[in-house]
Amino acid sequence: MDDSKSQVIAQSRICWLINKTTEDWIQLAISNPMEILLDHAHCERKAAGVALQLMFRYVSEPGLSEVLSPLAREELEHFERVLTILNSRGKKLQKLPPPPYGAILSKNICKDEPLRMLDSFLVAGLIEARSHERMKLLSIHSPDIELRNLYADLLKSEARHFGIYWKLADERFDQNILTSRLKELAKVESDALLEMHHEPRMHS
Repeated sequence: MDDSKSQVIAQSRICWLINKTTEDWIQLAISNPMEILLDHAHCERKAAGVALQLMFRYVSEPGLSEVLSPLAREELEHFERVLTILNSRGKKLQKLPPPPYGAILSKNICKDEPLRMLDSFLVAGLIEARSHERMKLLSIHSPDIELRNLYADLLKSEARHFGIYWKLADERFDQNILTSRLKELAKVESDALLEMHHEPRMHS
């Protein structure tokens, strides 16, 4: 990889991520734009579901619904925007075999409270951070102008969603516990991407 591309990837990183996305993933993604777009639609749908799930699980938690309800709504707006582009290109929403990324992260969420809440915030934040990094790369490298603009437009939202989950965790948990758990889960997130999934996905 040449120095300019290395700089682009480095600049696209957001805090929490241990390892940067590889050039191999970039090439796989830009070579399969519609499959990545379809998977992106599923990612936006799932992200809305995560926010809603947390609202229902912690219905009595002060200040939680006030921030997660707008987040879920925005994720669905992004889902609808991606769906519109898919439909305009003659594609319909369909099932895609997911990569193991999400299941690996979910499996490492502590089962007992209050760490379950903390881990849920951190995992959601890690996924948003990785999504931000990869959308930044697609906004730079995609040869498709419409898709390049789409990913560029969504970057601020992805960074804001990452910030929301960080703030939820930071306001509720001791810094030592938060930092320790973040290091552990960030390592899990990084390891989940070490062996790239053979099919093009946002988190392959």
